[in-house]
Amino acid sequence: MEQDKAIIIRPSREGDVDAMLAIYRRHIRRGVEDGVDDNDTPQPDDLRDRRKNLKNRRFPHVVAVVGEKVVGYAYVVLFRKRPAYRYTVKHSIYVHHDHVGQGVGSLLMRGLIDACAAAGFRQMIGYIDADNAASLALHERFGFIRVGLLPGVAYRYGHWADSVMVQRSLGSGSTTPPPPPALSTR
Repeated sequence: MEQDKAIIIRPSREGDVDAMLAIYRRHIRRGVEDGVDDNDTPQPDDLRDRRKNLKNRRFPHVVAVVGEKVVGYAYVVLFRKRPAYRYTVKHSIYVHHDHVGQGVGSLLMRGLIDACAAAGFRQMIGYIDADNAASLALHERFGFIRVGLLPGVAYRYGHWADSVMVQRSLGSGSTTPPPPPALSTR
């Protein structure tokens, strides 16, 4: 990456879809060995519809650009669909393979956290491959804590892989709900 070109984080646009899809497809293909059917890989219209749906519901969906080139993207979805979970989101971040280790992930994470907090979300959840030390370190730098381990949930390259569940509060205070108000003794 050229030194004089800044990485800009901005809301995604319709014209970003093809670049986002190329980044996503490379990540997915690297996650499984050759010969595994990946017919469920989204097509451009799938990603356009998903992006439009998220933006219509005011869920942050951002890209990192250098000049006009998309070098990464990030977004959130509801953690669970039931109303009680409406303030908790699950996030995903994808960085173009030529830009890994250049600060793109950090800028996307900061932009996503800020956008989620501004939108009124309270908690962010993430699932990370247990072997992805760089992503785990990135999340720790941004205040995510490890809250769970999902052993053997993915099968790739001849072995079972674990996922680490991480969580970060976007509000002040603890993740524990406040205690009920004290009862009067009068």
